[in-house]
Amino acid sequence: MDEDNLNLEIRKFLKQVGISSQREIENYIRKKFSEGNIKIGESIKVSMNLSSEDGELSHSINETLKVR
Repeated sequence: MDEDNLNLEIRKFLKQVGISSQREIENYIRKKFSEGNIKIGESIKVSMNLSSEDGELSHSINETLKVR
């Protein structure tokens, strides 16, 4: 296996995930804020789930984001 190529492929995937996820979270929070459903000082719980097509890879990250 070409470790350098694997590393590049994973980095490309993570860059795409990071950029698109940040946009989605920002849009979601802006919408909730403009609708009055969230206020300064409140928090929003978010999670990210990573899985493989065969189901053998399953990893979740949970975080609370504070709106300031």
